[in-house]
Amino acid sequence: MGSYVTVSTKVRRKLKEEAEKLGINISEVLRRALEDEVKKRRIEVLKKELREIDSILEKIDIDRIVRSIREYREER
Repeated sequence: MGSYVTVSTKVRRKLKEEAEKLGINISEVLRRALEDEVKKRRIEVLKKELREIDSILEKIDIDRIVRSIREYREER
């Protein structure tokens, strides 16, 4: 496994006590929530990049590329 760091946060005492009574592993819940949020943000970044790339790709004339490839092959 990779290296770990400690991350701390403050929560209301009552909330922590209730979580402990219910047998909730607070560290695991927080770790999972942070992993989920990071994954969600990565997906948002990728979607944004894909939208930007899509707008660039829309400008490409596929027929022109196909013609160029065919012309090149015929010359050989």
